[in-house]
Order: sequence, then structure tokens, then C-alpha cells
Amino acid sequence: MHRKAVRYVTRSAAAAAGTIATAATSVAAAALAASIILSPAADASARMDGVHADLARAVQLNQVTEEQAARFEAKLAGRILGDA
Repeated sequence: MHRKAVRYVTRSAAAAAGTIATAATSVAAAALAASIILSPAADASARMDGVHADLARAVQLNQVTEEQAARFEAKLAGRILGDA
């Protein structure tokens, strides 16, 4: 083969591989989005358990005080349990 032909084939193959990789990434992202959208919503008590655990961790890391965490948890409980 001539050098130009080899270079053309190499560039074409590289471009095709990039296109396939991009398409695969798009398909994976779409599948993830669909799984999130179609997954059942957590019930209110599970959501509150998660909120409590997150706030307890924030208190341990000195990101918020215990009083701030308690007030915020109460506010969220009103919203989450009020919707349930």
C-alpha cells in the first residue's frame, strides 16, 4: 500500500473507534438515567433514615452543630412526612 492509503486507513479507523466510543458512552448514560427515573421512590421512613445518618455524619465532621442538625431534620421531616 502507498503511504497515503495507509495513513487514510489509519485515520479512518481511529475516527470510527472514537465514534463508537462516544456512542457507547451515550448509551451507558441513557441507561443510567432510565434506571434512575424508573426506580421506585424511597418511602418516607427510608428517606428520613438517610437524612438522619447524613446529618449525624455532618455533626461528627463539625460541619454543623447538633442544634442545627436537629432543626434541619425537623424541617425536612415536616416536608418529607407531610408529603407521604
